[in-house]
Amino acid sequence: MKRYGQDKVWPFAEGGEGTIGVVTAVATLFLLLHRRFNNGFTKALFLLSSGIWLLILYFFRDPNRQTDAKPGLVVSPADGEIVAIIRERENRYLNADTIRISIFLSVTNVHVQRSPLNGRVTLVDHQPGKFLQAFRPEASDINEYIAMIIDTPYGPLLVKQIAGILARRCVNPMQIGDTLQTGQRFGLIRFGSRVDIFLPPNAQLLARIGDTVHGGLTPLAQLQE
Repeated sequence: MKRYGQDKVWPFAEGGEGTIGVVTAVATLFLLLHRRFNNGFTKALFLLSSGIWLLILYFFRDPNRQTDAKPGLVVSPADGEIVAIIRERENRYLNADTIRISIFLSVTNVHVQRSPLNGRVTLVDHQPGKFLQAFRPEASDINEYIAMIIDTPYGPLLVKQIAGILARRCVNPMQIGDTLQTGQRFGLIRFGSRVDIFLPPNAQLLARIGDTVHGGLTPLAQLQE
């Protein structure tokens, strides 16, 4: 099976092609109009559409990264800022005590998500919901999200891609039985939002609230078998 983001021919996120294509077409149209009529109005339209085009390319950038995978080392699944680290019981999917780390993605962060640890996918569940601001605590449960469980040598890890007020589409094409390597791309949230990762309660935390993290690179915790 072709993996998400494998054999890319351009440095942009898989799943962003449609948006990039539409904005490129609009910018090209306004360029042609400006070349045809060459007035202040068409120039303004062309400059505005060109600016939006550049922003879209920036939003959907997907740089290659080399993950330093070590046994039991959990790396961040997303770029952004850690806004919460909470010990709580996760009853819906794991039915276990966990440590939840919430990462807020702004519109300027890389939108691609990466596997926090190597393992096998045992669940992918898309739940419709609301589109509240992603930094609100209740967003994890009531906003639209995609939950994925990765069965690792250190136990199951739950990762949730959570939609927000701007980011209204999460992409995760993984299927049950797929294998993921630490740092491997697995999905995308368009225009930022939030990613939650649920760790075993005995995980040794290596990150703090307020830390800036990078998907596939920044260590979050060390797990023990």
